[in-house]
Amino acid sequence: MNHWIIAPVILPALLAPVIAFVMRHDITLARAASFAGNAALAAIAVGLTVLAAGGETHVYRLGDWPAPFGIVLVLDRLSAILVLLTAVLGLLVLTHAAASGWDRRGRHFHALFQFQLMGICGAFLTGDAFNLFVFFEVLLIASYGLMIHGGGRVRLQAGLQYVVMNLAGSTLFLFALGTLYATTGTLNIADLAVRVREIPVEDAALVRVAAMLLMIVFAIKAALFPIQFWLPGTYANAPAPVAALFAVMTKVGAYAIIRIHTIVFGPDIAATAGLPGTWLFPAAAITMAVGAVGVMGARRLMPMLAFSIVGSMGTLMLAVAVFTPQATTAALYYLLHSTFAGAALFLLADLVVTRRGNDALTPQPATAQTGLYAAIFFAAAIGMAGMPPLSGFLGKLLVLDALRAPEHLVIGWSVILVGSLLTIVGLARAGSVLFWKPTAIAPPDDSAPAAPAGPLEIAPAMAAVGLMALLAAFAGPVTGFLDATSAQLFDREGYIAAVLTDPEG
Repeated sequence: MNHWIIAPVILPALLAPVIAFVMRHDITLARAASFAGNAALAAIAVGLTVLAAGGETHVYRLGDWPAPFGIVLVLDRLSAILVLLTAVLGLLVLTHAAASGWDRRGRHFHALFQFQLMGICGAFLTGDAFNLFVFFEVLLIASYGLMIHGGGRVRLQAGLQYVVMNLAGSTLFLFALGTLYATTGTLNIADLAVRVREIPVEDAALVRVAAMLLMIVFAIKAALFPIQFWLPGTYANAPAPVAALFAVMTKVGAYAIIRIHTIVFGPDIAATAGLPGTWLFPAAAITMAVGAVGVMGARRLMPMLAFSIVGSMGTLMLAVAVFTPQATTAALYYLLHSTFAGAALFLLADLVVTRRGNDALTPQPATAQTGLYAAIFFAAAIGMAGMPPLSGFLGKLLVLDALRAPEHLVIGWSVILVGSLLTIVGLARAGSVLFWKPTAIAPPDDSAPAAPAGPLEIAPAMAAVGLMALLAAFAGPVTGFLDATSAQLFDREGYIAAVLTDPEG
């Protein structure tokens, strides 16, 4: 077995308690340890991506117990690329939090940050449905701590709403797992794929109930309609660097839908035929519409950016709901793009709001570096809205191309095109208020100008925009890798054989 596969889980899990108990009173030491751990995680993720690029599904058996009796971690192209995405995003957020001083507002920021990385990486790597639940709970605990980092009544209220919604989702998750285990006698994903396929259609009622419950649970994590309402309040009131990290949180729900409902409850499985896409596609279309209308109607910057995340999740899930290799490639490309686009907007918003004093979309005197902020906002906004030349345009073209089937064409294209137009108008209006109109307003005579942002504060937002540009420039190789990823994902027999084959015979 390759022991590097478990490193993305073990490394932050070991580092977090050391930071919490040994370094919590020394911010310099905590930063150094956190940066070193995240850099090591990124290096390991690069190595795992290279390893997975060969096309083989690698299995790590904890305690050397064969599946389905023991816990397994599974590394394939999909899990490797998402672990790498998490590590890169973590470095951007960590740099911004340290440069802007956000990590000084609580003693346990870096420990919680490492636990968050552990939960995300574990969710992407696990090959067991129950351990997916465990890593979801690690995510919930760490993200709640990060959500209320810095304190404040409004932030505490938003965090409470976030926890209540996710606890409800966790309860449904347990119900679904109990139903699955009672029906199939296993929770290993590969073994579930075998057992569900063997169940006659007339005896599969409980399996369909479990599949639908899991879809609802993952939809809560992905902020899909009608349970998307928790996201705007949570992201809008979270510390901006934390909201930037949360840009990958909703993708965990999307990943779970892709993994579970392709391998276990795929559209060609008789017991659950047609079930995943029937509910998912209209929910994704409404989510896209809600996000676009929210961007248009927002009167504050942070809620507007939160609604743009909702809209991007709707676009992503429209492609996921088709459950074909081509649509999955489009969804994965858009997943990578939207993560960096959301992070860029939230990181920039922190710089703007800190210097304006509030996030109201009303004209105020210009701040230092307004021109630089405007350029970054313009680039991030056209990326989020899906305009050329950045990767958002290519991502939406791939999604539109994947929705050419008659049953998806009218609704899918209409929602994406109209929603993109509304998003463009909303972001353009916000940019005009924030960066153009303020130049005509003279600052008060007794006001002290806000200090300009340092290079390390600006660099993460610019790096996120640069990554979108790289995704566009190297769209050919990236989509080639993602095509191979989708083909491997839909090779159910290959996944089952890799996980369930006992290496000892």
